[in-house]
Order: sequence, then structure tokens, then C-alpha cells
Amino acid sequence: MDQRTGITEVALILLILVSVVILLFRPHGGVARLRADWTRTPGVVNPDVTQRTIASTICAHGWTRTIRPPTSYTSELKLNQMRSYGVGGGPSRYQEDHLISLELGGHPTDRRNLWPESRPRADEVDGIENDLRSRVCSGDMKLRDAQLKISEIKHSDG
Repeated sequence: MDQRTGITEVALILLILVSVVILLFRPHGGVARLRADWTRTPGVVNPDVTQRTIASTICAHGWTRTIRPPTSYTSELKLNQMRSYGVGGGPSRYQEDHLISLELGGHPTDRRNLWPESRPRADEVDGIENDLRSRVCSGDMKLRDAQLKISEIKHSDG
């Protein structure tokens, strides 16, 4: 084997190793997991939802449909916030999500409670939000504790 062949083989092996590392550590779908920023998205609660009102608000079947903002509002906001957060890719890679979810008494339209959460993480967190809501509605957890928990998750893990 001559020296050029040896160099070519080493270069090929390095290229393969770099490619493997990139594939292993690249987020699913090429979208980085985005954490909510405390300054841009601190989270805001809906003043109509308190521990005393949960039976008629978040624990009432279908209540969130009555307060969910229209996509005409959230779609434009998502594009603006994607720029603010400095994230790229198409908007379908993100869900304009409530930091404190509507199911946990988050404010429906306050921009400080909405942010572009990356997919598929947004779908994973929906399950956590539903579990926390169930715990609040069953009396196993206080509303404020559930709100703090979901805020902690989105600010630290995305």
C-alpha cells in the first residue's frame, strides 16, 4: 500500500466517524430541542383559573376549546417568536405552545405565555401536561404546584 492510499483510507475512516457522530447526536428531524427563555417566555396564568375555580374551568370537559386562541393569531406569533428565539427551519417543525398550558390554567393569548416549542418534544410534553391536569382535578396535586412543574420542565428541558 502506497502512502496516498493510506491517507485516503484514513480520510475515509475519519469522514465515516464524523458522520456517525453527527447522526447520533443530531436532534430528531434536525430540530434542536428548544428551552423556553425566562425573559421572552416567563409563563403567565389565566386569572380566571384558580384552585377554587378548577371544577368549572380546567376540570370541565371541553373548557379549553372555549378559550383557545385562533390559529390566525398563533401562526403569525410563531413566526415572530421563531425569529426572536433565533431558530430556523420551517414553522411546521415547531408548535406555538403555551408555556403554562391551557389545561393547567395558562393564559390563552398573552405572548409571554406562548413560545415555539420544537417537535416532537411538544407532543411529548402534552402527555405530561395531561397527567398534571389529571392530578390537579383528582385533588392529588395543587394547581400552583402543577404550573410550577410544567414551567420548570419547559425552561430546563424544553
